This record gives sequence, C-alpha cells and structure tokens, in this order.
Amino acid sequence: MDLNRPLVWIYLLLMIYGVHLGSTEWIRTDARRTAIGLDLDLESLEWCLENNLSKIGADGYSRMLLFHGNVLQPMESRLVKQKFTNLVHGLDLNSNNGTGSNSCKQMGLADSKCLANLTMSEADFPARDIICAFNYSCCCLHSRKDLVLYFRHVRSVLSERGGIFVMDVYGGISSERKLRLQRKFPSFTYFWEQDEFDIISRQTRISLHFQGGKKQMMRYAFTYHWRLWSIPEIKDCLEEAGFKWVRVWMREMPNTQSGGNAKEYNANRDVKYEESQHFNQGDAWNAYVVGVANV
Repeated sequence: MDLNRPLVWIYLLLMIYGVHLGSTEWIRTDARRTAIGLDLDLESLEWCLENNLSKIGADGYSRMLLFHGNVLQPMESRLVKQKFTNLVHGLDLNSNNGTGSNSCKQMGLADSKCLANLTMSEADFPARDIICAFNYSCCCLHSRKDLVLYFRHVRSVLSERGGIFVMDVYGGISSERKLRLQRKFPSFTYFWEQDEFDIISRQTRISLHFQGGKKQMMRYAFTYHWRLWSIPEIKDCLEEAGFKWVRVWMREMPNTQSGGNAKEYNANRDVKYEESQHFNQGDAWNAYVVGVANV
C-alpha cells in the first residue's frame, strides 16, 4: 500500500476495537484522515467522544464515526450519537435502499434521529485501507470458529489495493502462570494481575487495578477473560479467512521475574519490533501480526 497517494489519506478508515484513543490520534495527526471505531462497550465509546474527540474540535466529529456493537455481527452495530452536522467527507451514509421511516436519504443526513438509528449495514463506506485490533482484543474470542469469522468480516471490507489488518498478541512463559506486575506513571500506578492459566482451554483472567497517589486503590477497574492464541493459530486462521500474506513483528519484553513481582515493570521503548520468522521462547514477548488482503 502506497501511503503517499492522496486517496489513501482521504479515505483511510481505521477500525479499532477498544482503543479509541488510537482512532483520535490517527485523525488528529492529518486533517485528511478518517476513522471508524467499533466496540461492545457503549460507556467507552461515549467516554471517547467526550474526553478524546472533544479535544480535536468540531472537525474531529466530522471525520470519526463510532459504532456500538459486536465484531462478530458488525453490520448490526449502531452509530453512537455524535455532536456534528457535517458528515465524513467522501462517505455516503444514505440507506442503501432509500426506503422506510429510518431512511437517512429521506430524512436528511444531519437529522439527529436518523444518525442515532443508523446501522453499519445502512452506511455505504469505501473499502478500508487499515483495520486494527489492539489491546489484545482478539483474546476475547475464545473459539477458533469465532476467530475465523471475525477475520472473514475484516477481510470482506478491506481494500483490494493492499489493505492491511494489524493485531497484537502477547505470550511467553510468564503469560501461562499467576502473575502480578505494576507500572508507575506521573499521576497513578497501574497493576496487572493475572490469575492461574488453564493449559487445556488456554484461558486466564486478567484484572487491572489503579491507584492515584495516596488515594485508595481502585481494584478490578477492568477484568478480562481471555483465551491466549498462539501465533501459528492466528496465522492459520488469517489464511483460512482469505488473507494472502501474513507477517509477524516481535520484541522481547523485560523479564517479569527479575527482582520479583513487586519490581516496577517498564518496557524499554528503545527496543524495536523486528520482523521475525523464528523467535525463541522467553519469559515475555509482544508481537504485531499483519495480514494483507491482496498482494
């Protein structure tokens, strides 16, 4: 994909599941960029609109659409109410059939009721150039059938002109045992608590806690029930879903057992991700898996 050609920037759609800050940063750094977000958590979507997108201004509302729904039934997801009147340039939000009481074509695109009822199936978007699923969100899918189905949905809306799908995954010896880590930031401390790992189902529970200064700890702010997928499993599922080219970029993470679990855990930003065909197992690693729709 040639990222220098203007049409890519104009029609680039970024679908991020659960990490809407990334969508906001994407459109903030180039006025020609647009983004689409899809998430199962309505509260997170509304928080993004109020706290992230609002910092960009009215122009931001015209270039990012957030949908509430399940990634396994993306066409049924509904647009989250937004405070804008000018819709994304180059996107046709008219109903495909132009009939019925909820037809955006009949009611007018700026009609708030129409926008509130709009489903993704009613929106005619151009093919996506980039789709991302970060924050290990694919681990929320516990069955291979669901993972392949999700990848097929992604593949079906990617541009044939080099559209790519990017997801992250983690692993290592430490990912399959009970673990507690902490990271300090200027205004708060973040705790990652990992329960025992079931080696048959490959499932675990991850809990995130926060403590701001001397305030009482906010325990179980977020809890996830994850199925850890291996890189070979992910590659097989992507290929089965129709991706023509799959590559992996990896980096080793700091040893979680160095100094004990109470030691502050900081990832060295100077360590770069490198494309890898072979990678020896270690205590902890992180990876980006990239699938290309067509080559």
